[in-house]
Amino acid sequence: MSQSKQHNRRIVLNARPHGEPRQDDFRLETGDIPVPGDGEMLLRTLYLSLDPYMRGRMSEGPSYAEPVALNEVMVGGTVSRVEQSSHPRFAEGDLVVSYSGWQDYAVSDGSGLIRLDANIERPSTALGVLGMPGFTAYMGLLDIGRPKPGETVVVAAATGAVGSVVGQIAKLKECRVVAVAGGPEKCRIAVEELGFDACIDHYAEDFAEQLAAACAQGIDVYYENVGGKVFDAVLPLLNTKARVPLCGLIAHYNDTELPPGPDRLALLTKTILIKRLKVQGFIIFDDYASGYGEFASTMSDWVKAGKIQVREDIVEGLENAPQAFIGMLSGKNSGKLVVQVADE
Repeated sequence: MSQSKQHNRRIVLNARPHGEPRQDDFRLETGDIPVPGDGEMLLRTLYLSLDPYMRGRMSEGPSYAEPVALNEVMVGGTVSRVEQSSHPRFAEGDLVVSYSGWQDYAVSDGSGLIRLDANIERPSTALGVLGMPGFTAYMGLLDIGRPKPGETVVVAAATGAVGSVVGQIAKLKECRVVAVAGGPEKCRIAVEELGFDACIDHYAEDFAEQLAAACAQGIDVYYENVGGKVFDAVLPLLNTKARVPLCGLIAHYNDTELPPGPDRLALLTKTILIKRLKVQGFIIFDDYASGYGEFASTMSDWVKAGKIQVREDIVEGLENAPQAFIGMLSGKNSGKLVVQVADE
């Protein structure tokens, strides 16, 4: 089903998932296109970003943001075209980054919008390397990780939207980068296309032993996107005063109870104390909004100069967003996952 000028398609939260999300946790609706009022504008979605944090927003448990209400539109960043405007700062035809969610059309009063250059070559990159994931990689690594030349940086989910940028920035900072990814093809991409020094397949039976061999001098910075057995393997390899930017824990997003096995809390806290580790979680725009301008300028220059490679996984059609999102949580994508909702 393609985008219409007469109707608005919306994907809403139909049910709260128990464990892994399923297709019937989402519902596709068709309704009227919303009408903007004075000082507002109508936005038409061109690209929709799919990101792991959305899984947390589907649950009722406490988090850093309110959950999506049942029967409401799923949240998400978008690249949108201004279709109508009575807003003083935005005109019809403007291209913007917005937070319109999983739908064709949305009304905005301009709050939080970022205007894009009308001549941007790939607007979808404003949702990836030049958007929130790239910003997350940049600030998490440089402000919390503080990599130094010659240090060993390990990055989990290394071919994903955030991890692929983290590793490339670390290489620009003259670090040795060891990637962790799922499967031989992703490891090939990490080394041959992204330029990382080594990649360990976390599906390998001897994953922990391979990681230890690849990090013979220990780990100075571990950029955490995953948790689970990956963190278990990383923990004993962390050097004294290692830094751990804690961005995500995708291995646990579908958990319905505590993981099985021994209680790891005592080992974790003992290691933090003895090795004087810095482990810091962060929410990118809550903690670093003032740094966005610096990031946008620096990252744009790196991309234009070919110093940062851009990887995107484009899915066509809003109706395919739920299945693409479910696949992302199980590691099926490589690079930034974006839904192309409409032609530009």
